[in-house]
Amino acid sequence: MAESCAWLLALSTVFLCNLFKTLLPSFSSIVSRFLQEDAEQESQMRAEIQKMRHELASISMMDEFARYARLERKINKITDKLKTHVKARTGQLAKIKWVISIVFYVVQAAVMISLIWKYYSDPVTLLPSKWIAPLERLVAFPTGIAGGVGITCWLVVCNKVVAIMLYPIS
Repeated sequence: MAESCAWLLALSTVFLCNLFKTLLPSFSSIVSRFLQEDAEQESQMRAEIQKMRHELASISMMDEFARYARLERKINKITDKLKTHVKARTGQLAKIKWVISIVFYVVQAAVMISLIWKYYSDPVTLLPSKWIAPLERLVAFPTGIAGGVGITCWLVVCNKVVAIMLYPIS
């Protein structure tokens, strides 16, 4: 029974991997939100800058030049600090997304290699030889059984079909 369900196991594994790959950007964003607390501090800085700009607009530059210049320097200083924070947070976010992607692809490769290892010598399914006549040896790889569909060919075909099916979601 377990051997006859190899095709289903491979198909469901490929489907889940592709589905997770499609959802990977949103998953990375969710994880990065939990790991970052600077966003609130940045919104406070933005609010403070807006408040100061509003105050700056109410000051006459001609009448109160010193106060106007001090406030303008303060706005520039906080703006530069905000840019530094945003740049650091963006770099951290990119690093988090990169690590999550690498981990996903390593796990996916390990799962695919384990499937190939487990079903190396068994055909996933048997087809009449004339259906796949010109490509029979390639399709049967690595089993070598005439009319058999090897796990590697099955994984490639499943991966392409599932990617096409999930295209509208991405």
